[in-house]
Amino acid sequence: DGVITDTMRYHYFAWKRVFKTVDVCVTRLDVYKREGQRGITSILGMCHDKGIVISRAKAQDLLNQKEALFKKIFKKRFIAGSRRFVQNMSRKGFRLALVTGTSFHEVQRILPQNLRTRFEVVVTGCDVRRGKPSPDPFQKALKSLKMKARDAIVIENAPLGVLSAKRAHLRCLALETSLPRSYLKKADKVFSSYQELNQSIFFEMELS
Repeated sequence: DGVITDTMRYHYFAWKRVFKTVDVCVTRLDVYKREGQRGITSILGMCHDKGIVISRAKAQDLLNQKEALFKKIFKKRFIAGSRRFVQNMSRKGFRLALVTGTSFHEVQRILPQNLRTRFEVVVTGCDVRRGKPSPDPFQKALKSLKMKARDAIVIENAPLGVLSAKRAHLRCLALETSLPRSYLKKADKVFSSYQELNQSIFFEMELS
């Protein structure tokens, strides 16, 4: 979400509707700044931010409701230039890994097979005990690729994803697709679009 697919608007709407049932008002920023987290962690975190105590069982119930609503309302949309970028990188021989907080079944449902198969490794929220901003997801991807951090670059769009990449000692390029660059300061460089990223990606890789 936010790097390849453009579905955050549907996540936000689903979160907003579900939290309303427990009289909690969440803003777009509340949701977007937690992008990349595991769902249960996001619920507990947002409730904590609002000064509300919620049991883990209730949080899981809200998450189930949110996921069911998201499935009903989402439409397949993609960040401009993302599919071409993935395809071009694959054709040029770069080894690609997809690291997402989304569950595996959602990845299968949202990403077309001809795009999904471009990724040699897929790490989802189901594959690690600690999700972003822990370094675990990116470290698992590196291990699966048998690659050193110095030989890889991460493309992220969310603060927690950037932090996860940096904690894994990876060079991180960020895209302003969900939040402005003021939220992406920990990235090594921030780009406004794939068009801008394309103009310097190979130079960035040489620097890594």
